[in-house]
Amino acid sequence: MNILEHRALRGPNYYSRYQAIFLRLDIGELEQRPSDTAPDIVQRISELIPTLQEHRCSVGRPGGFLERLARGTWAGHIVEHVAIELQNLIGFSVGYGKTIDAYDSGIYNVIYRYRDEACGLAAGVEAVDFVERLFSGDAIDMPAIITRLKNVRDDNMLGPSTAAIVEAAGNRGIPSTRLSEDSSYVQLGQGHRQQRIQATVTWRTNLIGAGIADDKNWTKQILDDAGIPVPQGRVCESYSEALDIARDIGYPVVTKPLIGNHGRGISTDIDDDQALREAFDIAANRYPSVIVEKYVKGEDHRLLVINGQLVAAARRRPAHVIGDGESSIQALVDVENGDPRRGVGHENLLTQIQIDEQSLRLLDQQNLTLQSVIAKDEIVYLKSTANLSTGGTATDVTDDVHPEVKYAAERIARLIGLDIIGIDLLSETLTRPLEDQSAAVVEVNAGPGFRMHLSPTHGLGRNVGRPVVDMLFPDSDDNGRVPIAAVTGTNGKTTTVRLLAHLLRHARRSVGMACTGTIEINNHVIMRGDYSGPQAAAIVLREPTVEYAVLEVARGGIMRRGLGFDECDVGVLLNIASDHLGEHDIHTLEELARCKSVVIDAVRQGGTAVLNADDPRVLDSRQWARGNIVFFTLDPDSPTIREHVNEHGVAFTVHNERIVMRQGKVEAEVVPVFEVPLTFEGHARFNVANALAASAAAYALGLSIADIQRGLQTFHPTPGQNPGRTNFIEAAGMKVLIDYGHNVAALEALGELVSCIPAHRRLCVAGAPGNRRDEDLVALGAQLARMHDSLFIFDSDPRGRAPGETSALIRSGADSIEDNCQVEVFMEERQAVAKAFDQASEGDLLVLLIDDTESAIERLRGRRFAPDASGDPT
Repeated sequence: MNILEHRALRGPNYYSRYQAIFLRLDIGELEQRPSDTAPDIVQRISELIPTLQEHRCSVGRPGGFLERLARGTWAGHIVEHVAIELQNLIGFSVGYGKTIDAYDSGIYNVIYRYRDEACGLAAGVEAVDFVERLFSGDAIDMPAIITRLKNVRDDNMLGPSTAAIVEAAGNRGIPSTRLSEDSSYVQLGQGHRQQRIQATVTWRTNLIGAGIADDKNWTKQILDDAGIPVPQGRVCESYSEALDIARDIGYPVVTKPLIGNHGRGISTDIDDDQALREAFDIAANRYPSVIVEKYVKGEDHRLLVINGQLVAAARRRPAHVIGDGESSIQALVDVENGDPRRGVGHENLLTQIQIDEQSLRLLDQQNLTLQSVIAKDEIVYLKSTANLSTGGTATDVTDDVHPEVKYAAERIARLIGLDIIGIDLLSETLTRPLEDQSAAVVEVNAGPGFRMHLSPTHGLGRNVGRPVVDMLFPDSDDNGRVPIAAVTGTNGKTTTVRLLAHLLRHARRSVGMACTGTIEINNHVIMRGDYSGPQAAAIVLREPTVEYAVLEVARGGIMRRGLGFDECDVGVLLNIASDHLGEHDIHTLEELARCKSVVIDAVRQGGTAVLNADDPRVLDSRQWARGNIVFFTLDPDSPTIREHVNEHGVAFTVHNERIVMRQGKVEAEVVPVFEVPLTFEGHARFNVANALAASAAAYALGLSIADIQRGLQTFHPTPGQNPGRTNFIEAAGMKVLIDYGHNVAALEALGELVSCIPAHRRLCVAGAPGNRRDEDLVALGAQLARMHDSLFIFDSDPRGRAPGETSALIRSGADSIEDNCQVEVFMEERQAVAKAFDQASEGDLLVLLIDDTESAIERLRGRRFAPDASGDPT
């Protein structure tokens, strides 16, 4: 078998409303070998992956997939189920999948859900190899497969603290976005409502507070001044100074680097000069300034305060082993490290115990070595500090905290000035006030780890991610989302997106917009290029000032990566026409309509789908529409509209050449069509339709009729406001119309406007990408010839075709029209544009259907052009 394509669909897509892996698979000779021809396949796969018995498949009951295997199914289908179950076996609960025959024999599109993208992709690769071996009878090493997938999981998963916050956000419907693949830098929410975290450090974390927490002496000074018990001690720079301090305050003492975390470089219970020398060197290797302070006897406790409230407490014990009377200390360590909860660093709930110099020193103090056998139930400590990051364990004691201890912890958080703080307290117990016992705060931590509270070694786990999310999003109804309007269709997407963004901005909303051409944040261009895909959506939704997102959604992005968001407030489906057929297994208009309908299928509950009632395929697609439906139409007498409005639905239409909104028996005038510059006094009917669609979307987003009216009246078809889309310019008596018509339907609509513009001759420069079907390119050429007297064809992006092949097909279509259209072909767009300008003269209309509109406009500047102020070409 051969994997032809393999990628993650990161949002709603053609195959699923959820994120999924797309695997295009050539099963080769296995096309002739369904599963019922493979000996013992059901028995063998059941022995290797017994949990496949739970897969219902299309049969609809447990064991259904195995029944399909016995009856006979194809390798691609088996890959789907194996890829799903491999993810379940490493801890990701997934269930959805489908396998679809492609148009080519032996080619299958395998779709399956994922939770972690890297693991989902890796599971697909492993599944293909597994199924190949299954059919060939080769050995399959399941433990090795699971180990490899777990390694992928561990390399890519969020740490426990970050994961807890992200999960808590998800439970409130707040979307999360990982901003860095190799760290825990995560965005919660979207646009101006977002918050960002780095593990347990938030955008709200006080920089001064974090600096205080990082400097242990500064921390002690602040707490001591406030009457909080802290160990007696001072900072030193040399061993001799350390010795003076130790003798002054008396042994036993503790040494620690002035700046540090995770217990690194700390030594405790130092009771003589030699041990002090070793401990000082350990600390000084971490940081040149070392704290020497009085050792406080007591249990090690961690108090977690979030947003000024104590939310969890744990008793920690240093890494240790418990004797069984038979095993060596090293053997007991190996058993502990075999606990599946233990991993490297912070990747798991517990950390593996590493034997280091500190461990050997502690053993030596007890007259033990790693080969020593200790008595049953005897505890031997291997670290002097109780940090989980050095292999310690934790017991939840949240319910034992005395009210005075709780108050002290919350007061410490206020004194240090941290929104999330971990307080390390040595005390006999948490059940009595600190003043009634031996107790001292030895350290505070900015960005404390949550592991010990989420899944303590003993006791009840605490959902400490939730109070972080509640702090960042205090309104319980706040899901951190900004309104998203997504616009798709074959033609008119860019104009509708730009117009809708203009309506919102004119109503004083901060708008992030992405379309074919640019990404703009509140009318400032931040990127140029084709931004009609999911990457652009992600960029807009990351922007901290965006209140509304208006996004163009193209077919290619839907098929390649899915939508760049999980749901939208408004989904707009403009029209369905022949374009790009033959790509990504979209061969028919019905399949294209289903692809485009992904946008209206992604509308959130309570949102709005805006549909073109004049397009039969759009109307048929309303079966996929979620939320409320608002129609737009150029036909005010449409039966669909009449029925919809009578049922109190909303529709935007044109009545007596006025754009109106209808609902029930109410008809509200928005604006006369001739006052909308984009429509060229109604001659550009396709732009009337775009204005209706944008108005309907704006209304669904909460704009008033007055807001919509003012916005429509102030949006002009100029290179400044709508670059490359019906830009009408006059230069030295010559008229120029710049547009992006690139398929027959778009040209037919544009032709109505072109025919309304008086001209001696109509000249046109046009091309098309090579990824259209031959028949589409021929039809494009024929339509261009019908509309113009002279046609200058250039060879656009070949996209797999030989040089000149695309333009030759367009020319063959143009030559088939007996309208005496003069045709010339050029290999480059600039050559065709130059020739057209040379040929054009006063009184001519030059139609430029080109990509590089800026160069053409600069050429026009040389003719001292001026945009037509009225927007009226007649």
